[in-house]
Amino acid sequence: MAKNPWIEIAASSSMEEAVSKKVSKRLSSWNRPTLGFGALVKLSHNQVPLLPGETLQITVKDVMYICPFSGLITGTLTVTDYKLYFTSSIKDSSFILDVNLGAISRLEMISVPNQGDDTRGIELVCKDIRSARFAYKAEESQPDIVEVLTKHAFPLSYSLASFAFKYKEQFPVDGWKVYEPTAEYNRQGLPNESWSISKMNIHYELCDTYPSILVLPNNMTEEDIEQVASFRAKRRLPVLSWIHPESQATIVRCSQPLVGPLDSRCKEDERFLQIIMDANAQSHKLTIFDARQSGVAISNKAKEGGYENESFYPNIELIFLEIPNIHVIRESLRKIRDVIYPTIDEAHWHSAIDQTHWLDYIRLLLSGAVKIADKLESGKTSVVVHCSDGWDRTVQLTSLSMMMLDSYYRTLQGFQVLLEKEWISFGHKFASRVGHGDESHANSERSPLFVQFIDCVWQMTRQFPTAFEFNELFLITVLDHLYSCLFGTFLCNSEQEKVAKEVQTKTVSLWSYINSQPNEFTNPFYVDYEKLVLYPLLSSRHLELWTSYYARWNPCMRPQVPVHQTLKDLLFLRAELQRRVEELNTQMPTSSEHPTPYTRPAAGIPK
Repeated sequence: MAKNPWIEIAASSSMEEAVSKKVSKRLSSWNRPTLGFGALVKLSHNQVPLLPGETLQITVKDVMYICPFSGLITGTLTVTDYKLYFTSSIKDSSFILDVNLGAISRLEMISVPNQGDDTRGIELVCKDIRSARFAYKAEESQPDIVEVLTKHAFPLSYSLASFAFKYKEQFPVDGWKVYEPTAEYNRQGLPNESWSISKMNIHYELCDTYPSILVLPNNMTEEDIEQVASFRAKRRLPVLSWIHPESQATIVRCSQPLVGPLDSRCKEDERFLQIIMDANAQSHKLTIFDARQSGVAISNKAKEGGYENESFYPNIELIFLEIPNIHVIRESLRKIRDVIYPTIDEAHWHSAIDQTHWLDYIRLLLSGAVKIADKLESGKTSVVVHCSDGWDRTVQLTSLSMMMLDSYYRTLQGFQVLLEKEWISFGHKFASRVGHGDESHANSERSPLFVQFIDCVWQMTRQFPTAFEFNELFLITVLDHLYSCLFGTFLCNSEQEKVAKEVQTKTVSLWSYINSQPNEFTNPFYVDYEKLVLYPLLSSRHLELWTSYYARWNPCMRPQVPVHQTLKDLLFLRAELQRRVEELNTQMPTSSEHPTPYTRPAAGIPK
């Protein structure tokens, strides 16, 4: 019979102490995510670090943490309105488990053998591919741990505000100012003779999931644009995302056309795409990249959706990228979790990873983005990218291709602008896809599409280690705070919703935290390849599972010294060397004081 990887609770007190002392500092430190900027404001009476605005909810002693790697650990469990904090009660033990409540996907009651009828067990299943199990004695004199956890892990289900609205940290940098739409479009050379920066959606009436500022063709009236919006799913009409600085070829994003089973036409939409094509004098074609599997696109016609009929759109090339939907990606990541947590089958590691198909889907995304980038760079042809609604696979593809084409998006600030622009302002449904504060863990709307995108970025940083200004710690920090609900950056489903909830005035931006300590997230090997287009290799041997993210909770999979610490040391060394060079330059004699250099005589000529 296979052993339970969670380890049965049957240890004596002496065995418990012995096991706990084996818990390495490495295990403890990796379980503590970054909590805030600078020094924590205060410690509670039982030494729990509290963020500004964070309050204690319950503290329970003699709780048993069932560690899947080190056995049974007894200690004190504290729940605040932001995190669960567990510390070992064993003398000289440094073990701490710190889980922010936003990362919890669901809470499950578990059986606890051999501990008495009044002992209860609970498992925290987290969105970041870890789980934590606890056993505790139920006491009538205090609130139940599960009730307190449930209330604060899923505040929206209990009509409470997300913790981001309580967080009161003060940063020296305002991250909400990172992205200003007009400034970013100006950087791209817009407006120009073909494209204008429009405020037609300023009140979100044209499309309620688009940003207020859009870039639209000059040669279309507002009435025509309204007709185009009506012909596209969720009114997400074609709008410009990026323009090539030399060829003027563009990346345009939208949703599927509503052609339906009768192949309905919209003359305004057909003219709209013709104008997009004509705006690029380098090519007389327009390529439409439909991210979906062709069979799905065809079946969507029965649901009033569909795809562009090449007979109605002259000089159009339609390419299906065959990328599966959100449900397939969700299931694939679930399989990854089963493979790597809490135990790893070393003998079948590669085959188990292959069976998840996670890397296959990473390859499909990167392959699609390469095709888009190459069509602009080599083919000098404008492209239109869409899936069904234009907020999932579409944004993955536009973002990746823009990073390949434009070195600005590979800088620390430029990547933040890319996320704010393509993902957040254009209405990727973060609240629905992540499930912020919602206990409906089985909701079919949930899917790790943003995680998949960041994984693709990580794959590119591995293949081009000097082309990105940010480091791996930055990517992991972004994903940690995708779930944490500490910052307002990834809250809500659209710009309109963020405006209505006053997110920018009532919460802190993640970029405030990042940009207040940029050296923490900087790649010391970065070189600004300004005009270099990146084409990542897509074969199996060039893609690998991001174990330093997915398997980081397993101490067997971690490096002895965290990579980000090594990078910090290198940054410090580089700064010291640069300072020394500057000192030497100031000490150099002027050219008139230089001695005449020795010249080696030419070969064959005697002295």
